[in-house]
Formats: sequence, structure tokens, C-alpha cells
Amino acid sequence: MRSIPTLETERLILRSYTLEDAPDLQRLIGEYDVSSTLPGVPHPYEDGMAEEWIRSCSDKFEKDEALHFAITLRTDRNFIGGIGIKLDRKNERGEIGYWVGKPHWSRGYCTEAARALVTYSFEALKLNRIHAYYFTRNAASGRVMEKIGMRYEGCFRQHVKKWDNFEDIMVYGILKSDFDQFNADAVPRDINEI
Repeated sequence: MRSIPTLETERLILRSYTLEDAPDLQRLIGEYDVSSTLPGVPHPYEDGMAEEWIRSCSDKFEKDEALHFAITLRTDRNFIGGIGIKLDRKNERGEIGYWVGKPHWSRGYCTEAARALVTYSFEALKLNRIHAYYFTRNAASGRVMEKIGMRYEGCFRQHVKKWDNFEDIMVYGILKSDFDQFNADAVPRDINEI
């Protein structure tokens, strides 16, 4: 049986979810300011929902439909959020989504996790394209996309209905060739650029 890989960054460990994550998942994603930015997340996030969702992650992975990772801190292994990618193997593409709990906002954790997942998706999963979207009122999510090399592709007006409100979404994408160029441009050319 295959297992979800563990991805490590300077400050984070991205690992498979366990049922022990359920209380933290419920508490963090259930915060109104977090759940209001995530299309499929209800509020309140009721008892049992976290466990049910965690169980579904293994099934989606086994069917090669998605990979979901718990974002944890390297220092203390505390759960702080989640990131995942829905796969479309036929078209060699994926859609990423991410979130971190409100106590961990504005520290660059989403950018660090997204960069790791995009790298893994292009290099190990051999995808050609990755895209993501965010509600226009959540500009911080858009900054994450820009920092990992994604390009703006358009605005879908009133594309998602969240809690009786129609939301405009901004769509970003990155191709494998963009990713290769973005990373080549980020590498210092000589010792004087370090």
C-alpha cells in the first residue's frame, strides 16, 4: 500500500493527516475568519467533521485524486494548517489549496508549504500545470501564489456562492516551464549575488 510522502522545508513538515489532528483541525479551520475564505468549509465546523474529512483523505489518495498534507512546525510538530492538491492525471494538472490557522497568519507558512508542494508536484508527480484560486477579498492568498511564481490568469465574477454571498475569484496558474524559469531566476549567478 502506498503512503503519502512527507515533505520538509526549513520551518515546516508536511505530512499525512492522522485522527489525532482532528481537535486542532476543528479548532483552527472552524475559526470564522479562516472558514469564511475556504469555499467548501462550513461554519460552525461541527464535531465529527474533522474525523470524517481526515478519513476521506486516504481514500482520495488511494484513488489518485488528491494529496492532503497537515502543515506542522518543525520545532514542536504542532499542527498549524493544511495544504493539498486535487489531481487531474489525464491532463497532467492539479489544483492546490491551502490554509493556516489565524494564530499563524503573516509568517510566510503558506508560501513555504505551497512552494514545497508545487516543487513536489512538478518534480515527483510530473505535472505540467498547477492552478489555484482565491476570493478577491483574501488578497493574502493571492500574494502566496505570486511568491511561488504563479501568474494571474483571470477573474471569475460571482463564481462561488459562500454562505449566501456570491464571491469573485482570482485564478492563478503556473506551468512546469514557468516553474523551471522562476527557479532558475531565483538562483544567484555568482558569489557577489548572495
